[in-house]
Amino acid sequence: MVKVPLKVCFIALIAVILYISGCSKNNSESSGISKKGKPEEMNYNIVEAKALKVNEIQGIGFPGNDDSLYIATNTGLKMYKDGKWYQSTTNLHNYTGFQAVETGFVASGHPQKGTGLKNPLGLVKSENKGKTLETIAFYGKLSFRFMAASYADKTINVLNEEPAGDTGQGVYYSEDNGASWKKSAFKGFSADSLGMLAVSPNNGNIVAMSTRSGVYYSRDYGNTMKPITSPIMVTALVFSGDSILYSSVEDKNIFLKTVNPLTAVQANITIPFLDYDNPITYLAVNPKNIKQIAFADYHNDVYISNDRGKTWTVILMGGKKVPE
Repeated sequence: MVKVPLKVCFIALIAVILYISGCSKNNSESSGISKKGKPEEMNYNIVEAKALKVNEIQGIGFPGNDDSLYIATNTGLKMYKDGKWYQSTTNLHNYTGFQAVETGFVASGHPQKGTGLKNPLGLVKSENKGKTLETIAFYGKLSFRFMAASYADKTINVLNEEPAGDTGQGVYYSEDNGASWKKSAFKGFSADSLGMLAVSPNNGNIVAMSTRSGVYYSRDYGNTMKPITSPIMVTALVFSGDSILYSSVEDKNIFLKTVNPLTAVQANITIPFLDYDNPITYLAVNPKNIKQIAFADYHNDVYISNDRGKTWTVILMGGKKVPE
């Protein structure tokens, strides 16, 4: 079995690996958990964002219970729909590991001060657009920057950077929405970095990981892994039906490609020009309409396409709204 490096790498810049700082050890706030296991509601509304400035994009996705593109940031959720931006009035949590699923979203991170939630959040989910959060696992114990949740399945994968209690360092998966966990063996994995996780929308046993040595693929929850691309630096990936949509940095150029994991057949998708020091950091595909895709880059730009990359619209530039 491959040993997990002491520090987990996230590929963000060519020749530069950003090391993750680890989980917060701040003292927990009062729980704010109701008898039903859900944090108590605050005065939560989603309003149009007249002005918008995003400092850190930490995930994007298309939740199945909404028609918007969600942007998870260090100051809560931002939503884009029909040319307009929206944001929540409260619950401005520092969301990490954001994953859009059929019923809403799953995330980790750290709570907004004053909400009465424990820090860190562990794994939480919301089925009402972030109004309330329901705890899944590791509440008040761990925070995850890299995780994956199957859109319609019950599988969740997490990359644990720092041992805590019975949970050691490494990649873990749950087949029952977080009730129980097993560690992925990662046999056959020979990359020198660990990165973003992705899981098939409908088959939770099928997972992939980005590394600076290409895309690795598994059909058994990560217990055995194999490379399905050449050894290139891959910065982001997501499943698109049975294929994988991924971005790479090659010869100082940014690419967006698809690969069929079973045949290794690849295809390029044209994207707007990006400087090589501004790689794609997050990708999203709408499972309800796989022609709708979006990506965010290192400079907090966000692009969306409704025709599988034939045309693109920039909707956030440098973290700011693009004038209508």
